[in-house]
Formats: sequence, C-alpha cells, structure tokens
Amino acid sequence: MELNNPYYAVIFTSITTEEDKGYLEMAHQMESLAKSQTGFLGFESAKAQMGISVSYWDSLGAIADWKMQADHLFAQKKGREEWYKWYKVRICLVEREYEFGNG
Repeated sequence: MELNNPYYAVIFTSITTEEDKGYLEMAHQMESLAKSQTGFLGFESAKAQMGISVSYWDSLGAIADWKMQADHLFAQKKGREEWYKWYKVRICLVEREYEFGNG
C-alpha cells in the first residue's frame, strides 16, 4: 500500500477468550465488510498470544462511519460479551511509510 497523502491507521490489539464461538467467521465477515466501506484503504493482521489488526482509512470521518456501521456495531457488542478478555484501539495519522523487500 503505497500512498502519497497522509492517511489513518486504526490499530486494534486484543486478547481473546479460549472459546471461538464463531469469532473467526465474524472476523472474516468484518474484514470483507470493511473493504466495501467508503474510505477503506487496506488491512493487515497477526495473531499469536495477542491479536493485532490494523485497518487503514483515508479520513477520520470514514473511521467514524465504520465504527457506527450496523453490522460492525453488532460484532463489537458480541466481542465485548463473548470473545474479548481485553482490547485497545489506537487511531494514528500515518504521515510517511517505507518498506524493504528482498525478492
């Protein structure tokens, strides 16, 4: 994802409960849904002891719209009730990026 203009990253770090109870299916649904939202730029995630998901957006307004999207609100509620022991959300302005690739 190489962009010339500053953009926003929403960093979601979490620790889940031991039971899946449909978590992975919902996570895939939310990723697909986010990709269809106006202002969405990209998504990356990793999971070991702590899950880290980063979504990229073109504006704070797009992030606010995503937070209030009906299906996403349902997933947030279910997450608090069933899937998460803990989570933190950070919203950051990305002013510059660079990367290295060897191959």
